[in-house]
Amino acid sequence: MSAPGPAMPLAHLLTLDGVPRATLESLLDRAQSFAEGGDRRDCLAGTAVCTLFFEPSTRTRLSFQLAAQRLGADVLSFDASTSSTSKGETAIDTLHTIEAMGVRGFIVRHKLDGAVAELAARAGADTRVVNAGDGRSAHPTQGLLDMLTLRQAKGADFSRLKVLMVGDVKHSRVARSDLQALRALGVGELRVCGPSSLLPVDDGTLAGCRVLDDLDAALEGVDAVMMLRLQRERMDDGLVDSLDDYHRDYGLTAIRLRRAAPDAVVMHPGPINRGVEITDEVADGPQSLILRQVANGVAVRMAVLEALLG
Repeated sequence: MSAPGPAMPLAHLLTLDGVPRATLESLLDRAQSFAEGGDRRDCLAGTAVCTLFFEPSTRTRLSFQLAAQRLGADVLSFDASTSSTSKGETAIDTLHTIEAMGVRGFIVRHKLDGAVAELAARAGADTRVVNAGDGRSAHPTQGLLDMLTLRQAKGADFSRLKVLMVGDVKHSRVARSDLQALRALGVGELRVCGPSSLLPVDDGTLAGCRVLDDLDAALEGVDAVMMLRLQRERMDDGLVDSLDDYHRDYGLTAIRLRRAAPDAVVMHPGPINRGVEITDEVADGPQSLILRQVANGVAVRMAVLEALLG
């Protein structure tokens, strides 16, 4: 577990891997102030920000747009399906074209691992890039908003917590960012549960985790359950026998949830495959923080944009 160290300024936010605990906590503190109603509409006045999305998105795109607007930025929305990329323009040429219009901040989602880091490396010296999700690699602002949600529910001392992550870790950029953040913030115990076909092997993702394949056993006494979406668009056929079988073995039901601590909370990054990863009764129940995660996304993204561009 990482000990607190000095915060560091960010040129870009591409991953949470290696970001010091003090920097994470500083961003979370600032996000909490925004969540409580803080506003800085003068912060990015006159600054242009572009949501450069090469993959579909609802929560991330809209919350980044709202976050930028609440900081006073001029916001451009890029949709690859209606852009010159459909005519063969490269992502790097697209970035440079929009930079030439005076845009300083880019919020980028891409289907390929490492694509956002490559754009950041080719960007101008005054340009700031935020990774809004690339391939299976990273989704740092989702990791931050999940940490903010957990901290609001359980307090800032993560060393007391047992946290369980369930499902498709192998294909999930959210899982990687969440696990990196939880380790950096000193979580007491990390458990991971899922079928072996959906767990990464030998890439360091599960370092420090207790890995189980029995969900009932994994749930015993945990303080938080982080469910993951089956990333069917990123997986090969045959990794899951059937959705019914997956739900039987790894779906979170109200009965199963009773094995967790009485005040355990349930999280999910969305979109939810209801009746597969989680039942309606749990997703919409009193222990669910799913909509709070969505709300916190705006506050966290305000904190990130302020730190990079303010």
